[in-house]
Amino acid sequence: MIRRLLTALVFLSLAAPSFALGEDKVAAADFTLVDLAGKTWRLADQKGKVVLLDFTTTWCPWCVKDIPHLKKLSQKYQGNRNFEFVAVYLQESRQKVSSFARKQGLPYRILLDLDGKVAARYGVRGVPTKVVVGKDGSVLCWMCRDEEALIDKALRK
Repeated sequence: MIRRLLTALVFLSLAAPSFALGEDKVAAADFTLVDLAGKTWRLADQKGKVVLLDFTTTWCPWCVKDIPHLKKLSQKYQGNRNFEFVAVYLQESRQKVSSFARKQGLPYRILLDLDGKVAARYGVRGVPTKVVVGKDGSVLCWMCRDEEALIDKALRK
């Protein structure tokens, strides 16, 4: 049983998308989603900006634990016209996410991936998953560990 589980985990890790961070650039998959206010948001419209995508849910304890860090990031880059931060909530109703966002005092834009198709295009297998997209529309990192340093560097370019 354990051997099968380990084999499955190795297979899934090998099947996960990998994005090169070197010379080879991978274009970020374009998508259009609606935010909590009902406004349409499209990734392609953000060209020229560094974009942080945070794929998340209301029920994930690690996602909730990450909120203070995300609020600090949001505050740090507030007013920077070359940066956009959006949280993409997966397969949850507008009402649930809206109530959660109010309770948590989330200051950033929240998009709804109601059917999970955008997350699937980005290879999201667990939350939270962060993706940083560069000004040219290429993926700078997937499953970012130190997105702040990467964002700072990309904004300086």
